[in-house]
Amino acid sequence: MVKLSLPGSILAVFLGGCAATGVQPFDSTGELELVTTPSAELSAVWTRSADGVIHVSGNPSGYIATRASYTNYRMHVEWRWPGKPGNGGVLLHVASGPKDRVWPLSVQVQTKHGAVGDVLPMAGASFAEPLTTAPGANPAIKGHIGADSERPAGEWNSADILARDGLIEVTVNGVLQNRVSAAMPGAGRIAFQLEGAPYELRKVSITPL
Repeated sequence: MVKLSLPGSILAVFLGGCAATGVQPFDSTGELELVTTPSAELSAVWTRSADGVIHVSGNPSGYIATRASYTNYRMHVEWRWPGKPGNGGVLLHVASGPKDRVWPLSVQVQTKHGAVGDVLPMAGASFAEPLTTAPGANPAIKGHIGADSERPAGEWNSADILARDGLIEVTVNGVLQNRVSAAMPGAGRIAFQLEGAPYELRKVSITPL
Protein backbone atom coordinates (compact mmCIF):
# COMPACT_ATOMS: atom_id res chain seq x y z
CA MET A 1 0.00 0.00 0.00
CA VAL A 2 1.18 3.52 -0.82
CA LYS A 3 0.81 5.68 2.26
CA LEU A 4 1.43 9.43 2.29
CA SER A 5 0.99 12.00 5.02
CA LEU A 6 0.94 15.78 4.76
CA PRO A 7 0.58 18.93 6.82
CA GLY A 8 -2.86 20.45 7.17
CA SER A 9 -1.99 23.35 4.87
CA ILE A 10 -1.98 21.07 1.81
CA LEU A 11 -5.18 19.74 0.34
CA ALA A 12 -3.88 16.50 -1.10
CA VAL A 13 -0.73 14.63 -2.02
CA PHE A 14 -1.55 12.84 -5.20
CA LEU A 15 -4.43 12.92 -4.61
CA GLY A 16 -7.33 11.90 -2.48
CA GLY A 17 -10.75 13.02 -1.43
CA CYS A 18 -13.11 15.63 -2.74
CA ALA A 19 -11.62 19.00 -3.65
CA ALA A 20 -14.63 20.76 -2.20
CA THR A 21 -14.07 19.66 1.41
CA GLY A 22 -11.09 20.57 3.64
CA VAL A 23 -7.84 18.71 3.92
CA GLN A 24 -8.05 15.09 2.82
CA PRO A 25 -4.70 13.32 2.52
CA PHE A 26 -4.16 10.51 0.10
CA ASP A 27 -3.47 7.49 2.27
CA SER A 28 -4.63 4.55 0.23
CA THR A 29 -4.01 3.21 -3.26
CA GLY A 30 -7.79 2.98 -3.46
CA GLU A 31 -7.78 6.71 -4.30
CA LEU A 32 -5.93 6.02 -7.57
CA GLU A 33 -6.75 4.11 -10.72
CA LEU A 34 -4.16 2.52 -12.99
CA VAL A 35 -5.12 2.28 -16.67
CA THR A 36 -2.53 0.44 -18.78
CA THR A 37 -2.11 -1.80 -21.80
CA PRO A 38 -1.48 -4.59 -20.87
CA SER A 39 -3.11 -4.39 -17.45
CA ALA A 40 -0.87 -4.21 -14.37
CA GLU A 41 -1.04 -3.81 -10.61
CA LEU A 42 -0.60 -0.31 -9.19
CA SER A 43 1.97 -1.58 -6.68
CA ALA A 44 4.16 -2.70 -9.58
CA VAL A 45 4.43 0.77 -11.11
CA TRP A 46 3.93 3.20 -8.19
CA THR A 47 5.94 2.90 -4.94
CA ARG A 48 6.88 5.34 -2.20
CA SER A 49 10.20 5.31 -0.39
CA ALA A 50 10.77 6.32 3.24
CA ASP A 51 11.89 9.81 2.22
CA GLY A 52 8.53 10.49 0.55
CA VAL A 53 9.72 10.15 -3.05
CA ILE A 54 7.31 8.30 -5.35
CA HIS A 55 8.97 6.00 -7.88
CA VAL A 56 7.06 5.52 -11.14
CA SER A 57 8.18 2.64 -13.35
CA GLY A 58 7.08 4.10 -16.70
CA ASN A 59 5.72 0.76 -17.93
CA PRO A 60 3.39 -0.56 -19.22
CA SER A 61 1.99 2.30 -21.30
CA GLY A 62 -0.91 4.13 -19.71
CA TYR A 63 -1.62 6.46 -16.82
CA ILE A 64 -2.27 6.66 -13.09
CA ALA A 65 -5.34 8.81 -12.36
CA THR A 66 -7.15 10.17 -9.35
CA ARG A 67 -10.65 8.90 -8.77
CA ALA A 68 -11.67 12.41 -7.68
CA SER A 69 -12.38 15.18 -10.21
CA TYR A 70 -11.16 18.77 -10.03
CA THR A 71 -12.21 22.06 -11.64
CA ASN A 72 -10.58 25.24 -10.30
CA TYR A 73 -7.31 24.63 -8.48
CA ARG A 74 -3.58 25.15 -8.21
CA MET A 75 -1.37 22.11 -8.64
CA HIS A 76 2.27 21.74 -7.68
CA VAL A 77 4.44 18.79 -8.69
CA GLU A 78 8.15 18.08 -8.67
CA TRP A 79 9.75 15.38 -10.82
CA ARG A 80 13.13 14.14 -11.98
CA TRP A 81 14.63 11.46 -14.20
CA PRO A 82 16.82 9.14 -12.08
CA GLY A 83 18.32 7.58 -15.21
CA LYS A 84 18.11 8.42 -18.90
CA PRO A 85 15.57 11.25 -19.44
CA GLY A 86 12.46 10.25 -21.31
CA ASN A 87 8.82 11.05 -21.96
CA GLY A 88 6.04 11.85 -19.53
CA GLY A 89 3.26 14.28 -18.78
CA VAL A 90 0.52 15.41 -16.45
CA LEU A 91 -2.98 14.84 -17.84
CA LEU A 92 -5.47 17.46 -16.70
CA HIS A 93 -9.24 16.96 -16.71
CA VAL A 94 -9.26 13.33 -17.79
CA ALA A 95 -12.76 12.63 -19.08
CA SER A 96 -14.67 9.76 -20.63
CA GLY A 97 -14.84 9.70 -24.39
CA PRO A 98 -12.46 8.99 -27.26
CA LYS A 99 -8.85 7.91 -26.74
CA ASP A 100 -5.62 8.61 -28.58
CA ARG A 101 -4.09 5.13 -28.39
CA VAL A 102 -4.01 4.63 -24.61
CA TRP A 103 -4.30 8.34 -23.79
CA PRO A 104 -7.68 9.65 -22.64
CA LEU A 105 -9.55 12.82 -23.50
CA SER A 106 -7.57 15.42 -21.51
CA VAL A 107 -5.19 18.38 -21.70
CA GLN A 108 -1.58 17.29 -21.30
CA VAL A 109 1.14 19.37 -19.67
CA GLN A 110 4.31 17.92 -21.14
CA THR A 111 7.20 16.84 -18.90
CA LYS A 112 9.02 15.13 -21.77
CA HIS A 113 12.75 15.88 -21.72
CA GLY A 114 13.39 18.74 -24.13
CA ALA A 115 9.72 19.74 -24.39
CA VAL A 116 8.78 20.62 -20.82
CA GLY A 117 5.88 23.07 -20.66
CA ASP A 118 4.33 22.20 -24.01
CA VAL A 119 0.54 21.73 -23.88
CA LEU A 120 -1.23 19.06 -25.93
CA PRO A 121 -4.98 18.63 -26.57
CA MET A 122 -5.42 14.88 -26.26
CA ALA A 123 -8.02 12.74 -28.03
CA GLY A 124 -10.20 15.65 -29.15
CA ALA A 125 -9.61 18.11 -26.30
CA SER A 126 -9.35 21.77 -27.32
CA PHE A 127 -8.46 25.30 -26.28
CA ALA A 128 -8.74 28.72 -27.87
CA GLU A 129 -5.09 29.41 -28.70
CA PRO A 130 -3.55 28.22 -31.99
CA LEU A 131 -1.26 25.21 -32.08
CA THR A 132 2.39 25.61 -33.01
CA THR A 133 2.47 22.33 -34.94
CA ALA A 134 1.29 22.15 -38.54
CA PRO A 135 -2.40 21.44 -39.25
CA GLY A 136 -3.08 17.73 -38.96
CA ALA A 137 0.15 17.00 -37.11
CA ASN A 138 0.10 14.14 -34.63
CA PRO A 139 0.62 14.89 -31.84
CA ALA A 140 -0.90 18.36 -31.89
CA ILE A 141 1.16 20.70 -29.71
CA LYS A 142 1.15 24.25 -28.42
CA GLY A 143 4.82 24.74 -27.69
CA HIS A 144 6.08 26.42 -24.55
CA ILE A 145 6.38 30.18 -24.74
CA GLY A 146 9.37 30.87 -22.49
CA ALA A 147 13.06 30.04 -22.81
CA ASP A 148 13.73 26.42 -21.88
CA SER A 149 13.71 26.21 -18.08
CA GLU A 150 14.11 22.44 -17.64
CA ARG A 151 16.91 21.45 -15.30
CA PRO A 152 19.60 18.87 -16.14
CA ALA A 153 18.80 15.19 -15.87
CA GLY A 154 18.93 13.98 -12.29
CA GLU A 155 17.89 17.34 -10.82
CA TRP A 156 14.41 18.09 -9.50
CA ASN A 157 12.07 20.13 -11.71
CA SER A 158 8.92 21.84 -10.48
CA ALA A 159 5.71 22.70 -12.27
CA ASP A 160 2.98 24.97 -10.95
CA ILE A 161 -0.32 24.67 -12.80
CA LEU A 162 -3.25 27.04 -12.43
CA ALA A 163 -6.65 25.85 -13.70
CA ARG A 164 -9.55 28.26 -13.40
CA ASP A 165 -12.71 28.58 -15.50
CA GLY A 166 -11.09 27.05 -18.57
CA LEU A 167 -7.79 28.91 -18.18
CA ILE A 168 -4.66 26.79 -17.73
CA GLU A 169 -1.30 28.38 -16.91
CA VAL A 170 1.91 26.37 -16.61
CA THR A 171 5.02 27.61 -14.82
CA VAL A 172 8.17 25.46 -14.89
CA ASN A 173 10.95 26.15 -12.40
CA GLY A 174 9.59 29.66 -11.91
CA VAL A 175 9.24 30.51 -15.64
CA LEU A 176 5.79 30.93 -17.24
CA GLN A 177 5.85 28.42 -20.08
CA ASN A 178 2.28 28.21 -21.35
CA ARG A 179 -1.19 29.65 -21.10
CA VAL A 180 -4.37 28.46 -22.79
CA SER A 181 -7.99 29.52 -22.38
CA ALA A 182 -11.42 28.00 -22.98
CA ALA A 183 -9.91 24.57 -22.39
CA MET A 184 -12.25 21.65 -22.96
CA PRO A 185 -12.72 19.53 -20.97
CA GLY A 186 -12.66 22.11 -18.21
CA ALA A 187 -12.81 19.66 -15.31
CA GLY A 188 -12.01 16.05 -14.57
CA ARG A 189 -9.53 13.69 -13.04
CA ILE A 190 -5.77 14.27 -12.96
CA ALA A 191 -3.23 11.68 -14.09
CA PHE A 192 0.45 10.99 -14.64
CA GLN A 193 1.50 9.25 -17.84
CA LEU A 194 3.53 6.08 -18.17
CA GLU A 195 5.56 6.35 -21.37
CA GLY A 196 8.46 3.96 -21.01
CA ALA A 197 10.94 5.89 -18.85
CA PRO A 198 11.11 5.59 -15.04
CA TYR A 199 10.79 8.87 -13.13
CA GLU A 200 10.32 10.14 -9.60
CA LEU A 201 7.77 12.48 -8.02
CA ARG A 202 7.58 14.44 -4.80
CA LYS A 203 5.60 17.28 -3.21
CA VAL A 204 2.51 16.71 -5.35
CA SER A 205 -0.38 18.87 -4.15
CA ILE A 206 -3.67 20.36 -5.30
CA THR A 207 -5.26 23.39 -3.67
CA PRO A 208 -8.83 24.27 -4.73
CA LEU A 209 -9.73 27.85 -5.61
